[in-house]
Amino acid sequence: MTRQTLGLSHAGLAVAAILVALAPGHMAAQPAPLAARIVPTDPSTYRPLTAVHAGAGHMAFAGLLGRGAIGPHFNFLHRGEIPSRSGIGHHFHNTVEEMFVILNGEAQFTINGRTARLAGPAAVVCRMGDSHAILNTGAETLQWMNFQASSIAGVGDAFDLGDDRTSAVVDPVPTFIHSRLDRSLIPASTRAAGGAAAPPVPTGVTSRRLFAPTVFRSAWAYVDHLLIAPGASTPENAHESLGEAYYVLAGSGTVKVGPETAPVRRWNAIPVTVGELSSFTNTGSEPLELLVVAVARDMEAKTALVRGTARP
Repeated sequence: MTRQTLGLSHAGLAVAAILVALAPGHMAAQPAPLAARIVPTDPSTYRPLTAVHAGAGHMAFAGLLGRGAIGPHFNFLHRGEIPSRSGIGHHFHNTVEEMFVILNGEAQFTINGRTARLAGPAAVVCRMGDSHAILNTGAETLQWMNFQASSIAGVGDAFDLGDDRTSAVVDPVPTFIHSRLDRSLIPASTRAAGGAAAPPVPTGVTSRRLFAPTVFRSAWAYVDHLLIAPGASTPENAHESLGEAYYVLAGSGTVKVGPETAPVRRWNAIPVTVGELSSFTNTGSEPLELLVVAVARDMEAKTALVRGTARP
């Protein structure tokens, strides 16, 4: 999906200062206060659209994070709802790639003309140059997200195939890259990045890498599923070569970025850009569950990450 399909929302204001800071000739600009950068999911801001990429029915969504929110190669995070028997039609992107996420229900995903059903919560990678589509085949309205990153900073594209996939043949087993957002799949203990010799992360913080750097063809670095137990905090993360977009799937807590601390809660989006320090603390009574999307500063940083020579 392209940003042209969506009008500006209040989320644009939340990241405006970040975009200015990234623009040439504006190096002195300061980022917005942390609390203003945290964007809630607000269905009242969703824009209704029909036949998205020639898809079936209608849907509604808004932009939570815009272009450049975590670095030059990040294009957007969209959040919305897809009613039953509605979807996004079969289309290509040749300079960007996406990840469709459903938080509930069941959807029929198509990648490169092969279709399979997945139950939510689940994530499907739509790699650069691979055609893709989604159709809600269940009875309940899907809670849906789409992340997009680019191979060329500031560029997006789309080519529609005019196919709503309502008559697609469904494979019994998916033939495309996907993963379930299942807490039970997160290991009981997690070691920090860097291999077996790396120190363990603090007690109460566990994660699972859903998609590694080699999954993506663009500057997209990885996708993680993170759990923080009540009272626990993540280590301070120095974003030397990667920006990260966090989406709170459940729970509540605080995020610290540099000297600032702000509260976060379910269905908040939090951008942390290249060059910032960040950490999370669970101040609630249930696990703080985060979806983490990392995008490299540039393709050189992505290549270094793949080769194992870069620090995340």
